[in-house]
Amino acid sequence: MLADDRASAGLGIELVEVTAGRAAARMTITSAMVNGHGIAHGGFVFTLADTAFACACNSYGPVAVAAGADITFVAPAREGDVLTATAQERVTYGRSGVYDVTVVRVDGDVIAEFRGRSRTIRREGEVK
Repeated sequence: MLADDRASAGLGIELVEVTAGRAAARMTITSAMVNGHGIAHGGFVFTLADTAFACACNSYGPVAVAAGADITFVAPAREGDVLTATAQERVTYGRSGVYDVTVVRVDGDVIAEFRGRSRTIRREGEVK
């Protein structure tokens, strides 16, 4: 899935870990990702967290998509910061799942907390 994700690749996001229900992705904040306040635009931090979430909820094999997500920004990131988002499955039930993602800077400071809700989708021809 990530090999075909041009959005994540274009931002320089790289997968650094994936196991069942867990994934970590890394990205460096570039000058193009900084807003008018001189800090990383929240949309880029969200995208990094969302990528880790997507890899974690797709780590089992069935195709899963986001049913919803929210993020809390805890501290600013700046140009040159290397951020790692680590996603961890909390619970799955039926075709749904809940995943928590923590985004940290290399020094260990938490930048954001993200919660994603996944839904596995049926493929064409599958019985409801």
